[in-house]
Amino acid sequence: MRPEPPPNVTLGPMAPHIPADIYRQAGGRPFVIVQAAPTPTHSARSYAGPVAVGLGIALALMGFVAAALALFEFALRTAAVVGSLTGPIGVGLGLKIFHPKSK
Repeated sequence: MRPEPPPNVTLGPMAPHIPADIYRQAGGRPFVIVQAAPTPTHSARSYAGPVAVGLGIALALMGFVAAALALFEFALRTAAVVGSLTGPIGVGLGLKIFHPKSK
């Protein structure tokens, strides 16, 4: 036979893990369950190595991207300089070659 809950007590999802005998011993009085935090299995020092390796890889990738962008910018500037220098020469040669000689 299931005993009736004490008055002014709401049963619900707040503490469904309370054993019945402890609940009966409380007699309607409020009680607090203190649960100790589990001890950490790994110290913060054990995470330092993988974090350092990950940061090193991230910095290396950022360096590679920066180097690739610098090389790409250098190639674009070189192409722009060569194009600007050959533009007038190319136009002059084109006019000289394709200009009709007979008038």
